[in-house]
Formats: sequence, structure tokens, C-alpha cells
Amino acid sequence: MTAHGSATWLSSIVAFLIFINVAQTYSMLHNSSGKGGDTYSNALDETSRTGPYFDKSASKNVTALLGKTTYLNCRVKNLGNKTVSWVRHRDIHLLTIGRYTYTNDQRFRAIHNAQSDDWVLQIKYPQHRDTGIYECQVSTTPHMSHFVHLNVVEPVTEILGGPDLYIDRGSTINLTCIVLHSPEPPAYIFWNHNDAIISYDSSRGGVSVVTEKGDSTTSFLLVQQAKPTDSGRYTCNPSNAQPKSITVHVLNGEYPAAMQHGGQAHQPRLYSLLLCLCLLLY
Repeated sequence: MTAHGSATWLSSIVAFLIFINVAQTYSMLHNSSGKGGDTYSNALDETSRTGPYFDKSASKNVTALLGKTTYLNCRVKNLGNKTVSWVRHRDIHLLTIGRYTYTNDQRFRAIHNAQSDDWVLQIKYPQHRDTGIYECQVSTTPHMSHFVHLNVVEPVTEILGGPDLYIDRGSTINLTCIVLHSPEPPAYIFWNHNDAIISYDSSRGGVSVVTEKGDSTTSFLLVQQAKPTDSGRYTCNPSNAQPKSITVHVLNGEYPAAMQHGGQAHQPRLYSLLLCLCLLLY
């Protein structure tokens, strides 16, 4: 093969390789069905953005505890020289502009770190009336908006079986306290007996507590070998909710008149009614 023929052959190979490379690149950019194409295209879309946009993964709805300071976050990328404001939708009230708090309500405060993309609205002592939609607004033309919903909740404490519990002497007092509607579990739950905090390592012995935390928090109080001195008011006192009480009656085998309103003492009355019905039928 001559030198001229070799050069022509080599040029053809190079041209073919360039064509293959271009075709692959074109396929990556336009192929919407291939996983690799999607990833490349999405990455290219993110890096090619020049104007502001919201990072919604860091600007989520918030559930706040009544009276406990909460924070609404709005993350804005590529802000440039634009301004971020917070507006309360309930009354279309402008709360903050940039790092400045615009409202006279001192519970609200604008927070922004110069090195951060986060624009935070702080709300101290949130109340039920603060529940609603808050708009994070960017001063583009037209303006851009992202909506954050705030839900202010008040945890509820319940003790199963209340308001009175009757048990026999020598049985186990088993009380169940449930804390509902709390965005986070209580830091602690105290149990009181007649206004005194129950000590689980006292000389009385046989007293234990098991607490299970989750979407709702449940605390079980067990008092074994119940005595008449264990009678009284038991109170479940969570750190983040109102306390709830139940009155425990430890009996010596007799059933006082007060139980006629409880449930167990309804049985003789029920039997009497059934007997009368039978007599009428026959």
C-alpha cells in the first residue's frame, strides 16, 4: 500500500470514530427512555440554570407544637441580586423582606446566613391561629412563589379506663397513658400518685414504667400487689402536653355504691330486667 493510500485509510478511520462519538453524545442528550440519558440530561438542566429557583426538598411543610418556637425554611438557589420575602396568606400580611422583619408582631423574625441559600421565618410561641399557608416570594418579574403550610398542634393526653378504676386488693394496677397529636415524642413522662412523683426504686417495690415512643407515645405504669394505700389519684404528666388523671380504688372484696355507675355493678340490674322480661313472656 502506498503512503498516499495509507493516509487516506487512516483519515477514514478517524472520521468514522468521530462520527460514532457524535452519535453517542446526541443519543445521551435526546434519549428520554434510557436511564443514563435521563441522568445526564437532568444534571445538565441543573447546571444550566441561571435564574433563581426553589430547592423544594429543603422547603417543606411544618408541624409545630403549640407554644414552642418553630422555623419555616425556604431555600433559593441562584438568587443573584433578587430579594426573598415571607407573606402570610391568612391576611396577605408581609412579614419579612430579605433579612429584615417587616411586621410589628415580635413573634416573627427573619433569619439568614450570608453564606447560606436558606431564608428562614422564625415564629415564637405559635398559636392555633398561626396555622395556614405562608408564601416564600422571590422578587423576579413576575415574582416566584413557594408555599409552606404550617400546622400548629396541641398534644392530647389520655388515660385508658378513666375517670375511675376499681381493682381488688392484691391485683396489679395497670395504667396506660397515651400522648396523641405530638410532632415529636415528649422528652419525659412523669407519673404522680396524689401529687407526689412516683419513685420506681422506693422501698415499696413492685412499681415499674414502660414507655414506647412513636407516632403516639404510650406509657404503662404497673403497681403490683395493690394495697388500699395505693388508692388515690394517679396523674400522667408528659413534658409537652397537659396532664391527665385517673382515680384508682383498691377494694377489700366489697363493692361500694359508687361502682353502681361504673359498669361491673350494672350486671345485677341487667339480670333483673331479663327476669322480668321472661316472666312477661311466659
